[in-house]
Amino acid sequence: MKNRLKVLRAERDWTQADLANKLDVSRQTINSIEKDKYDPSLPLAFKVARLFQQSIESIFIDNEA
Repeated sequence: MKNRLKVLRAERDWTQADLANKLDVSRQTINSIEKDKYDPSLPLAFKVARLFQQSIESIFIDNEA
């Protein structure tokens, strides 16, 4: 699954650690999601969407669609 997390984070001038703190996850989790090595859980995807005030679909792109 592709995502726009790195772009959204950069637009706000947040580090991976900043974003991790806001989402209550590790910096390594953010790094793995940004590098498409880890798909977030549904609750985490909702937290990300709420934080960026966007839909889940606008942040996470399904490769199979």
